Amino acid sequence: MTEISNDFAQRISRELEREGRILMDSLDSISFDAVGRSGKIVEVIGTLIRATGIDATLGELCELRNAKGERLLAAEVVGFTRSSILLSPFGHMDRISRATQVTGTGSPLSIRVGPELLGRVVDCLGNPLDGLGSLETSSFRSVIGEPPNPMSRTPIHQPLATGVRAIDGFTTIGEGQRLGIFAPAGVGKSTLLGMLACRASADVNVIGLIGERGREVREFVERTLGVEGLSRSVIVCATSDRSAIERAKAAHAATAIAEYFRDQGKKVLLMMDSLTRFARAQREIGLAAGEPPARRGFPPSTFSELGRLLERAGPASIGSITALYTVLLEDEESSDPVGEEVRSIVDGHLVLSRDLATQGQYPAIDVLASLSRLMSEIASKPHIEAATFIRKLLAKHREIDVLIKMGEYRPGSDRLSDLAIRKIEDIKAFISQTAEERIKFETVFKQLVNLCQQ
Repeated sequence: MTEISNDFAQRISRELEREGRILMDSLDSISFDAVGRSGKIVEVIGTLIRATGIDATLGELCELRNAKGERLLAAEVVGFTRSSILLSPFGHMDRISRATQVTGTGSPLSIRVGPELLGRVVDCLGNPLDGLGSLETSSFRSVIGEPPNPMSRTPIHQPLATGVRAIDGFTTIGEGQRLGIFAPAGVGKSTLLGMLACRASADVNVIGLIGERGREVREFVERTLGVEGLSRSVIVCATSDRSAIERAKAAHAATAIAEYFRDQGKKVLLMMDSLTRFARAQREIGLAAGEPPARRGFPPSTFSELGRLLERAGPASIGSITALYTVLLEDEESSDPVGEEVRSIVDGHLVLSRDLATQGQYPAIDVLASLSRLMSEIASKPHIEAATFIRKLLAKHREIDVLIKMGEYRPGSDRLSDLAIRKIEDIKAFISQTAEERIKFETVFKQLVNLCQQ
């Protein structure tokens, strides 16, 4: 018992000594005339920087400079202690030292906006990543925006044609709707996003690639998106090697760019891959700043930031942002706090199934598990009736599938089951679609009705 008490006392003593050194460093860096617009780094812990002597607000962008005054990198204020501010850096901290000066800019992070962004790939700071030169635009917009007033949002009544049969036929999307795409890894999620970028009836695509592997970014731009899709798209990228604040702000930057085009009266399709990695980046920031972990290790701020981000999309008095957010699933059975939170906020969901992908159905959209909450308001009555009937056939076939495989099903025992067996191959052919195949919304409706009448 005495040994335990001594060990505890020694740990307390060491902690007090450490805090004392930090306090002395803090006092050395403050002039006591007034806390000013610049200060000094006193500690680096993991992914956060602690600085003193600077009067900065939460969310303010700061610049870090060496003793010669050369700019090293930027950082954002993410928290406070009694005597210091906590900074999350945009980049790696290789050149940071105790002599590094911290200067406040007086404003939050802003990004360049304008039509010049079309066809470009940028990072969360608006810096080009595609080697095509600098952006010739003088307009800036804060990456953190306020959601539109709920009473100023126009009702969603116009469908957005996506050019994907399984979506237009069974989960029709409206202009300004927010939809989650829930999928495990390796089921064709990126290919589906590429199809939507090339075929959807939107004026502008804004694509946020959050936490992706660097190799996949170029493949998505050159192969999946292609010249046609890129020409009317803006891509905001923060790969998995970038800092947590860069990955988090890339999602907000993509949304800010979408808001700019929406305010120009454009129909914008915002696609974000993935919201799960945005949430993980927010978790890193929150835990490093001292927040207590909650559901599955995510601090409370993660879920409030999800709502803050997702509510920025939607219809406005002029223009609209239709948003598709991908959510990574560990598997199709276990609960996921990020997925549950997103599902409760958005206006519908598409579920991609690994089983369907292994059967060769692409896009691997599970029609029975997918839902558009606005389809009843934007699709015609015959369209809804046809989609409902095909869903019943799919559900019935799934119900008797085991009996069919075992050879135990007896034809004639149930009329709906017989019809489901007879039509199942036609239904699968309707849902399946190659990446190159193009189809109009009106044609999808006609094919769906014909499928019911055959």
